[in-house]
Amino acid sequence: MLFERADDDTLYDALVARSADYEGQAYVCVKTTGVFCRLTCPARKPKRENTLFFETIAACMHSGFRPCRRCKPLEQPGREPVVDALLARLEDEPEVRWSEDELVRRGHDPSTVRRAFKRALGMTFHDIVRYIRLGEAARQLADGARVIDVQIEAGYESPSGFRSAFQRLVGKAPALSQNRELLFAGWFDTPLGPMIAVADRTCLHLLEFHDRKALPAELEALQKRVRSSVAIGRTPVIDQIEAEIRDYFEGRLSVFRTPLALGGTPFEKHVWAKPMEIPIGQTRAYGDLARGMQRPEVVRAVGRANGANQLAIIVPCHRILGADGSLTGYGGGFWRKQWLLRHEEKISTQAEMEEKA
Repeated sequence: MLFERADDDTLYDALVARSADYEGQAYVCVKTTGVFCRLTCPARKPKRENTLFFETIAACMHSGFRPCRRCKPLEQPGREPVVDALLARLEDEPEVRWSEDELVRRGHDPSTVRRAFKRALGMTFHDIVRYIRLGEAARQLADGARVIDVQIEAGYESPSGFRSAFQRLVGKAPALSQNRELLFAGWFDTPLGPMIAVADRTCLHLLEFHDRKALPAELEALQKRVRSSVAIGRTPVIDQIEAEIRDYFEGRLSVFRTPLALGGTPFEKHVWAKPMEIPIGQTRAYGDLARGMQRPEVVRAVGRANGANQLAIIVPCHRILGADGSLTGYGGGFWRKQWLLRHEEKISTQAEMEEKA
């Protein structure tokens, strides 16, 4: 490799000194503000424990951070004019919905725009639009904005539109279920968008955010595993988890009591038990989980098992970070992971204050 990234301590020293030695080779993400900056940014310097460092702008945005308005890390000299022109429009016209039709209306060829942005920033123009929109949604929710306002602003489907999409996802009337009990699927709103719950009459099998890409495959695999079908409906278990999730988002609950049907392999079940032991408000690395299982050599396998979790929030895989503290590997989206960790930190802090009172 021609360039090997400096370690985080070196990069933090460069940040404090506003050194240009690593300009374009590393960026700092600030956990407390949710922004990422050049190392030469003139803004007040964050504490070391509140920083993450990435080599690319794409990695920063993919992890849920938005570009700093002071040092403007998206701006780079000597690149194709269409990139700078559209980035300027993003900042000047935040209300615009940037579809391909909108690009065409403004005289741009969508394919040309896509290639130019990939060359310049390692991601497409629409990737940037989506990351900015979702990051803003997370910030607004953390500040107490109304759920419905943020949902619409972030591009979520309307409640009626989502209802139709939900019915299409679950499918037609259930087929023969080989004399086994049917599974039922219901959905409910949360501050981070709708969640889908699948349960029988005694246990919860699946809880996922509605826009998780793997959700259709997960539903299909679940039906094959239990040799049954999923119908739209409610059970007492779905009612219970809806109430608990509501209490969780309102800061009144930190331990879930809903009975679970964990359907993975023995190894996956072993891995999933570990995040449930992490106190709310704390995090661990994948390596910590592997060492806790007395198998430090299986870090990658632990990561894969963590990604196979189908019980979002309840099995809190969002509390697992990369070895460097980065927000890696969350099927619900990095912006949600960032929001959940901040929310749980607030719950933990409030509990500590009440204990001292």
